[in-house]
Amino acid sequence: MDCNFFDYLPTSYMASSFFLLLFLSFSLVCSLVSTKHSVTWTYGINYGRIADNLPAPESVVTLLKAAKVNHIRIYDADHGVLTAFNGSGIEVIVGLPNGYLKEMSTGEDRAMNWVKENVQAFLPGTQIRGIAVGNEILGGSDMELWEVLLPAARNIYGAVYRLGLKEIVQVSSPHSEAVFANSYPPSACIFKPDVVPFMKPLLQLFSQIGSPFYINAYPFLAYKNDPQHIDINYALFKDNRGIYDAKTKLHYDNMFEAQVDAAYSALEKAGFNKMEVIVSETGWASRGDPDEAGATVKNARTYNRHLRKRLIKKKGTPLRPKIPVRAYVFALFNENSKPGPTSERNFGLFKPDGSIAYDIGFTGLVPSSHPLSLLRILQLRDG
Repeated sequence: MDCNFFDYLPTSYMASSFFLLLFLSFSLVCSLVSTKHSVTWTYGINYGRIADNLPAPESVVTLLKAAKVNHIRIYDADHGVLTAFNGSGIEVIVGLPNGYLKEMSTGEDRAMNWVKENVQAFLPGTQIRGIAVGNEILGGSDMELWEVLLPAARNIYGAVYRLGLKEIVQVSSPHSEAVFANSYPPSACIFKPDVVPFMKPLLQLFSQIGSPFYINAYPFLAYKNDPQHIDINYALFKDNRGIYDAKTKLHYDNMFEAQVDAAYSALEKAGFNKMEVIVSETGWASRGDPDEAGATVKNARTYNRHLRKRLIKKKGTPLRPKIPVRAYVFALFNENSKPGPTSERNFGLFKPDGSIAYDIGFTGLVPSSHPLSLLRILQLRDG
């Protein structure tokens, strides 16, 4: 849904009628480009880089092209990465890290400078299609970030709007399942009462500017937290009895779709029943801490193989059958330098040498046993 963004602009930024005419003409052209890139994809991958053994970004482009993955999400706006993806045809969502939110919330000029330097400067060669403002803020422990998320998002979008990029670059913010009070059955899902005062105005902004709701949905985490009561086959897309939602009279044979529809239910109760849900993160750990049930290579392979097959079919969910589910899988590589209690988890689909971590349908660039991969050759060549 489009909006009259002049509600969000100070008077000093009101354009002349000539500029508006020019801008509308430009927006029409961009709209055609945006539509082309927004309705055809369903499978993307998160490209995290908190590691000391990863290949150069140029080599990652080679890997993604070989895997025919055309959509990625990164967690910052690293200029080396964005330069490497120039001309690749791969669409990128960049991240505004949580540490920048306070700064972006205090001044439109700072948001404008950030967007100019980290987004506009790389267009159109690098196909930046979105900005993720923060990650998993609401429901987290830092209340100061809760308070600055909306003004930061508003200022970032204001910069995108004034630069004439609103039809090309979406602005949103990924959330964790911690924003929900409950999600079982899916129709019962609501936002937590303490989250609502912050979530509703954020959703109002995103509704007005046509942005989706991003949710990090992990059946792995749900199963890890309650392995005694959750059927692992239900979490892994394997044959199982599933669950029946008496209110909607819908049946779910996998937790992933149930989590997506739970988000739709929460949005509907909050008054945003037309907002699309996109899964910004999902995946299954192939290794975890001793208390993390189900973190095995076999389970990771099963989950990610079934998930990929399901997304490629471009199907909807039981509650939204006409809206194909889109998701970014976590993650491209294992990140061996992550701090904190989750540092031992492995989510990577590929090894740093370009071979597959386990088989979900990708071939990788080289066999896992190859002594010198193409990625390593490229690294050596690039110095």
